[in-house]
Amino acid sequence: MAAGQIFQDGDVYILTFKGSKELQASETGLAALPLELLVQIDGRATTGEIRARMKALTDDARFDAAMRQLVAEGYVDIASNLMTVSSDFIEFFSATSKPPSDSALDQAQSAASSGITTLQRHGYYVRIAMRGSGAAPSGQIRVLVVEDDETLSKFLRQYLELEGFAATVAGNRAEIIAGLRQQPPPDLVLLDVMLPDADGFDVLLKMRAHPALKAVPVLMLTAKATRESVLKGLAGGANGYITKPFQPDALIAAVKTVLGLSKNPFERDAGRIE
Repeated sequence: MAAGQIFQDGDVYILTFKGSKELQASETGLAALPLELLVQIDGRATTGEIRARMKALTDDARFDAAMRQLVAEGYVDIASNLMTVSSDFIEFFSATSKPPSDSALDQAQSAASSGITTLQRHGYYVRIAMRGSGAAPSGQIRVLVVEDDETLSKFLRQYLELEGFAATVAGNRAEIIAGLRQQPPPDLVLLDVMLPDADGFDVLLKMRAHPALKAVPVLMLTAKATRESVLKGLAGGANGYITKPFQPDALIAAVKTVLGLSKNPFERDAGRIE
């Protein structure tokens, strides 16, 4: 065991009942790093494997501190100590949101080719929304819906408009560029990953590198359901990740969460969120 390392690299951890419930709650009080660890811990990957894939995101001391917190507070335990608890269906909201570091963006770029099979398993469903840290937008809120399925994009636009938002739809690269060039920029982007002539992860990274767009909240809305893709989106700076199929009410709740809105999207008191 290396100096300062608390956990054996060969240990395999799994979520406890409390850990599974925490990830299915309407909002979690855990910080970003413990949340990412909860997504990664699946009862298959060893601590050493998880530590190695998170090298670009954190150092050993912070990794051990996060693991120590998860163990001490009863969110995870050694797999051999527990009966198997499925964590393939997870719905959770995060109360924290931080901009991605350069190393996180690098990690996001390389995550797809990591070759770690436990991250590439399909059938992983999440509803992640990080609560907005700034003041909620004023006036009518503009949402850019990036979705190439015409039926779904029409439904999303109509549903958002019923909720009081102004929605614009983009289904290809040219429409995405036009939508992002709007002045003022959209207040939120719902971003599909798989598009006919663009890659949603690439769009996300370019937004986060653009001075006028880097602070625009982005919710990934996609059927690409693996731990790998979820972590890639979060590391790339997404404010949330929702896998299809989804309930419209769940989507609206996520939209309001990342925008820092109260229950009614236009109930604001001098910028204070109730």
